[in-house]
Amino acid sequence: MFKLKRIYEEPEEEDGYRVLVDRLWPRGVSKERANLDGWIKDIAPSNELRKWYNHELDKWPEFKTRYLNELNEKKDLLKQLKTMAKSHEKVTLLYSAKDEDHNNAVVLGELLNQPTKTVKTSISRIHGS
Repeated sequence: MFKLKRIYEEPEEEDGYRVLVDRLWPRGVSKERANLDGWIKDIAPSNELRKWYNHELDKWPEFKTRYLNELNEKKDLLKQLKTMAKSHEKVTLLYSAKDEDHNNAVVLGELLNQPTKTVKTSISRIHGS
């Protein structure tokens, strides 16, 4: 099971395996304070998509679609995260965005928390395959 958490919140034992899913290191957070078990920066949206979205809520639906399209090209990284979930009771996806409801970790968490068959269908449906 994947849960989400801002990296600025204190690490807790309940977090389980802590993985940063942002491309950029969060401002003002030391490596010690982050208490990470992993950082998969390449699972984050491309720089182009991140800059285009710029956390403008009216772009959220399109951002989700574009990010899912990008994730379709990152199946190896999705598999890596799924493997982590099999090895650890809890995996916490860490992100730095202020908006806790509209960020890349939300899209990623929704995708990863679906059954495997559903994940493939969700990505395929976007591509029309």
